[in-house]
Amino acid sequence: MINNNYITIGQLSERSGIATSALRFYETKDLISSIRTSGNQRRYNTSMLRRIALIQVAQSIGFTLEEITIELESLPMNKTPTKRDWERVAKKWQKDLDNKMKQIGSLKENLTGCIGCGCLSMKKCHLLNPDDILHVNGSGAQRLIDEDSD
Repeated sequence: MINNNYITIGQLSERSGIATSALRFYETKDLISSIRTSGNQRRYNTSMLRRIALIQVAQSIGFTLEEITIELESLPMNKTPTKRDWERVAKKWQKDLDNKMKQIGSLKENLTGCIGCGCLSMKKCHLLNPDDILHVNGSGAQRLIDEDSD
C-alpha cells in the first residue's frame, strides 16, 4: 500500500515543472527513484521534489549531470536530506563555482590575445592548451600520436 507521501509522475511533473520524459531520464541516471504499484505505475516520494529542485539549480549554474550525480549519491534517496547534508553539498559546489569563476576570469582577461590566433601551441596560450608540451616545435598543428607508441 502506498501512502500520501507518494505522487504520480504526472503530479511530480506538474509540481516540479519538469517533463515526464525528463523525469524518466533522471530515473535512468539514478538522480531520482520511484517505486512501482501493483499495476506497474511509478510513484515518487515527495522528497524527490527537493532533489529535482537541486538538479535544476545545479544545471542552471553550469554543473553537468555527471557532477550532480556524484553529489546526489551522497544524499539519502527516499527521504528529505538534513540541513547538514545540504550544507555539505553547498560547500563542495561553492568551491567548484569559485574554481569555475577563476577560469572564466582568466578567459576574460586573455580573450583578446587569443581571438584569431588559433595556434593552440603558443608557449603563452594558457587558455586553450595549458599543458601543451609541443610548443617547442613551433606554432600550428602538431603530431597527435606519439612516435614511441607504434
